[in-house]
Amino acid sequence: MTTTRISLIRRIALSLIVAASLPAASTASFAYSAEAAQMCTDDAFKLCASEIPSIPKITACMRSNRTKLSTGCRAVMDRDLAAAKSHKVAAE
Repeated sequence: MTTTRISLIRRIALSLIVAASLPAASTASFAYSAEAAQMCTDDAFKLCASEIPSIPKITACMRSNRTKLSTGCRAVMDRDLAAAKSHKVAAE
């Protein structure tokens, strides 16, 4: 694999971690999950490749394609969203 390709994959993985970890309507930062990157990278390439590397666009794309996500990616995104919402409620 070329260095350029590896760099692109790393940027995409980071973007996916961020996208999977952000709640729908919050700008607060949360811990990024390596599991999210692992579970969602293929989905992002398949469904949202045109949005890479824009994190907000990947996030929106992944959410709008939720029903098309793999079971593992959807589960991680749902879990991370629920955790983010509970952190937000606890902080209020």
